[in-house]
Amino acid sequence: MLKGKKVVLGVSGSISAYKMANVASMLGKLHCDVQVILTQAGAKFITPDTFEALTKNPCIMDDFDRGNPKEIHHIALGQESDLILVAPASADIIGKMAHGIADDLLTSTIVAATCPVLVAPAMNTHMYENPIVQENIKKLKMLGYGFIEPSVGHLACGALGAGKLPKESLLVDAVVKKLTKSREKGDFAGKKVLVTAGPTRESIDPVRFITNHSTGKMGYAIAQAAAERGAEVTLVSGPVELIPPKGVKAVSVVTAEEMYQAVMAEADSQDFIIKAAAVADYRPKTVNAEKTKKKDGELVIELERTKDILLELGARKKPGQCICGFSMETEHVLSNSRKKLEKKNVDMIAANSIREEGAGFGGETNHLVLITAEKETDMGMHSKEGCANLLLDELLSYVINKKLQ
Repeated sequence: MLKGKKVVLGVSGSISAYKMANVASMLGKLHCDVQVILTQAGAKFITPDTFEALTKNPCIMDDFDRGNPKEIHHIALGQESDLILVAPASADIIGKMAHGIADDLLTSTIVAATCPVLVAPAMNTHMYENPIVQENIKKLKMLGYGFIEPSVGHLACGALGAGKLPKESLLVDAVVKKLTKSREKGDFAGKKVLVTAGPTRESIDPVRFITNHSTGKMGYAIAQAAAERGAEVTLVSGPVELIPPKGVKAVSVVTAEEMYQAVMAEADSQDFIIKAAAVADYRPKTVNAEKTKKKDGELVIELERTKDILLELGARKKPGQCICGFSMETEHVLSNSRKKLEKKNVDMIAANSIREEGAGFGGETNHLVLITAEKETDMGMHSKEGCANLLLDELLSYVINKKLQ
């Protein structure tokens, strides 16, 4: 994904510097050329050897390459790289950047840079909220520097609040988004994409219903990413607490039957159908007209199957149409998902496990394994926005390869 791209990681003095080893590794797996600049303060928390082992490049801490004294690193790195990510960015580094101070290799590289610079602050919450630090951040933003907002939580110092360095996957996604923005902007132009999202609700009586834990975040992220990349998007959504993305045709449904009807009404005209919704497999056979009263003993509710939307989409698939389903599993993730791929006659299954921390319902991240008849591609843990774009990349690549065969 980042083949041919060069990224400088500027690591300053913060306990969260340890996270940057994983960031360097993840960028390397995306075929990015990673060069690390480690400040003297940063080296107190993580060693240069760690970065050199992960990036296969020397971790630079001096102003000059001893093997080539004619090459001035802060000039070369700032002009030859595609992006500089300063993470963790301490209050000290942010202050120096805001005032043009260049007293070490990292700040000198930033001052001399002609490429974009992303900054991920990480510090004590009281330091982060200090008006001087906020003024420095505001100044840098006005000058065009990009910022990745810190997370809120318990900090190493014991404080609770803003100041945590975001998860590694969110940092990597920010880099990917910045470096691939121009490519993504129009690669779905002229394509019609139908996305389903969220849960369905099946009434027991006027008060109660059967549902699941889906929040719709993954489906909404896919709809937004497709729209940003030029697609004409229809989003069929169950009941969620999310606002439909701008420029998307939104269709609201509640029950599995309503979702079936809405999807089938749009299906034939779509180039891509991505079924990320968690549709109820069963519904009460009888819906009580009045509230079900509590009584002694057990209550038995007889259930009946709902229509299998993905199965029918696979059976009705039009020539050239690409269909992707989602598979949320608790065990045997890959084998169960591959069975689903074959049974439903679809092109791809995006499999994930609710058992994995950081994946599944409700969170900001997910871990997808994309399964086709030919292969399985483990996308790793990313923000749901990152997952959405990686999924769209794979679907587009799949369709292009099919046409070439």
